[in-house]
Amino acid sequence: MPMDDDIFEKLRLELRRGSLVLAVLAALKEERPGYTLRKELADAGLGIEEGALYPMLRRLESQGLLTSEWREEDKRNKRFYRLSTDGAALLGELATEWRAINDTLNRLI
Repeated sequence: MPMDDDIFEKLRLELRRGSLVLAVLAALKEERPGYTLRKELADAGLGIEEGALYPMLRRLESQGLLTSEWREEDKRNKRFYRLSTDGAALLGELATEWRAINDTLNRLI
């Protein structure tokens, strides 16, 4: 029986959403502007639209996991993001959880 493309796409997006949060936290161990973060994720194979990235960054900052500040670079104001202390601690916990889930899924698949 052929797979329903709509079902696949919905489940793929759901799987990707949680993975992107972990990728964003991991990438922000080093401070960078949103544009650079977006490019880095895309280069790593995890493209994300601006309309999804910036709300995620605002949400993570409001949860206390990121800090940000506006600075001028190349004569333009850019917002730089970085993991907070709480974000770094949570990243460690989430990475451990991710590895455990990944190991289990690799055995099952």
